[in-house]
Amino acid sequence: MGSKFAAERLSGVWSAAPTPFTDRMQVDTVAVRRMVEHHLRLGVKGLFLAGTNGEGPWMTDEHRRVLVSTVVRCAKGRLPIAVQVTDNSAARILENARVVKGDGADIAVIAPPYFPFPLMAGKMLGLYQEAIRKSPLPVGIYDRPGTNGFAVSNADLGKIYAEKKVILVKDSSSDPGRCKIALAARRKRPALRLLNGNEWQCDVYMKAGYNGLLLGGGVFNGYLANMIVAAAQAGDFALVERLQRRMSRIMFAVYGGKKLTCWLSGEKKLLVEMGVFRTWKNFPDYPLTASCVKAIARVLERDVDVLMPRKGESHA
Repeated sequence: MGSKFAAERLSGVWSAAPTPFTDRMQVDTVAVRRMVEHHLRLGVKGLFLAGTNGEGPWMTDEHRRVLVSTVVRCAKGRLPIAVQVTDNSAARILENARVVKGDGADIAVIAPPYFPFPLMAGKMLGLYQEAIRKSPLPVGIYDRPGTNGFAVSNADLGKIYAEKKVILVKDSSSDPGRCKIALAARRKRPALRLLNGNEWQCDVYMKAGYNGLLLGGGVFNGYLANMIVAAAQAGDFALVERLQRRMSRIMFAVYGGKKLTCWLSGEKKLLVEMGVFRTWKNFPDYPLTASCVKAIARVLERDVDVLMPRKGESHA
């Protein structure tokens, strides 16, 4: 895999990037370019495309190909690019991985299948191992236990993390037991990078010793997330907790409160107001309420220092 995937390059703050769409629900390539540059301004180290926040399960194959190739072209090697290739069989996962490799992706990310059926419950390990071992790209694992009622078991999770092609973990489990499994796997394979995917618990996972954060809100929280990582590395966990509270407040405002009423629409509306996206269109059709619009305006006024840091400003 070479120095291109040195552990340091995979550490820090990653963004599970949202996908910008035009009014006609095509990938907005102009906004993609702006989004890549915005991530760089925030100090984000890598991009994860077509995940949950990126609406991968809703997009067509053509959408995904346009998105990946455009991001790769705009990033110009400045950011490693991971793409979700999740599917219902190893054959389909591998075909997806071959396509995204051809479009320039660096890492293929596997999560639990979208439409599992009862017989798959005892076959998850085999599916993952076949896909990982035959993958044309290094592999990231997106741990989303309980998806559609199925999950990789705790016993199998350690075996998956032991696979040599697995270089990255996005842990969205919020499960202390699975956190311990990930940390144990890294002790055996120190180059394995562990990234927390629960943006409400960055403080918990940084205290546990994870290598960084991979956040759905990274496109607007990336700068603040870098501050959390820096504070954790300095051992200032009181500051980490204060920064986490600020991040949570911003997210509740943007996402429409604790029920996350405006999840994707609010995030994209914020990016429209910041001049990054041009529409807040989303496939699941999350609404954009008047109260959410007002909350976003307040956040832009109150938190502009972390949402839109000045060029060249340090995130340390």
